[in-house]
Amino acid sequence: MEFFIEVLVGGLLAGVMYSLVAIGFVLIYKASGIFNFAQGSLVLFGALTYVSLVERGWSAWLAFAATLVALVVIAVVTGRLVLLPLVNRSPIVLFMATLGLSLILEGAAQLFWGAQVHGLDLGIDDKPLRLAGVMVSQFDLFAAAMAGVLVLGFSQFTKWSRLGLALRAVADDPLAAFAVGVRLPRVWTTVWALAGFTSLVAGLLWGARLGVQFSLSLIVLKALPVLIIGGFSSIGGAIAGGLLVGATEKLAEVYAGAVIGDGIENWFPYLLAMLFLLVRPYGLFGEPAVERI
Repeated sequence: MEFFIEVLVGGLLAGVMYSLVAIGFVLIYKASGIFNFAQGSLVLFGALTYVSLVERGWSAWLAFAATLVALVVIAVVTGRLVLLPLVNRSPIVLFMATLGLSLILEGAAQLFWGAQVHGLDLGIDDKPLRLAGVMVSQFDLFAAAMAGVLVLGFSQFTKWSRLGLALRAVADDPLAAFAVGVRLPRVWTTVWALAGFTSLVAGLLWGARLGVQFSLSLIVLKALPVLIIGGFSSIGGAIAGGLLVGATEKLAEVYAGAVIGDGIENWFPYLLAMLFLLVRPYGLFGEPAVERI
């Protein structure tokens, strides 16, 4: 029983890492209805910029601030030059725009910082820690704490701030929000900036775990089952979906891997997501689409 609990807790904490990437998707989707395929490239760009600056002698905090500024600039440019001209276009047009943005970001990262692999040390030990008789990773505990802070901060921001209320209005009906005076470019820029901050945090944590390399952008594929299960429009759903994916992935790897074969952890989350699409296509906490004719 103790081993089962350790596997379960390890899976839940690993799922939080997936949720950190998924939160960026949710923020942009709530404000603009866009599935931002470039989120994985933002994770890569943020991590690669940070580690490259640190290797050039910058302090950790200064490198973090400079990287965040770079991501905010990307957010402003994206909002002004990509999103605003495509208002009211079909979802496939918006998706293709973010796909093109993804390729541009990866090319820019390679142009500025090169294509070599970087190690990243955040000063957080990945040693096991015994809590209530269960061995857990200190690094995973730190990642879970960061996710909790982000979720609490974003929930309070959207609930109490004027800009947060504008974001919720745009999420409900962009044209109606624009008609009553909500400035769409400002809202979209803010949301992309918040998504950039989230991608930087996720990039640093994933970079410390896997190394900063171009395959880091593929972490976006791990976030897809999380979004499908939790719901594209719910930050809390991103956390719940990540926990569910992480837990089932680890349990399937340990208990079913010996029977089915190695690699089950790579495809099991997608099987789970497919089942959710059949039973609850809008996810656990997502809102069903309602079209009025």
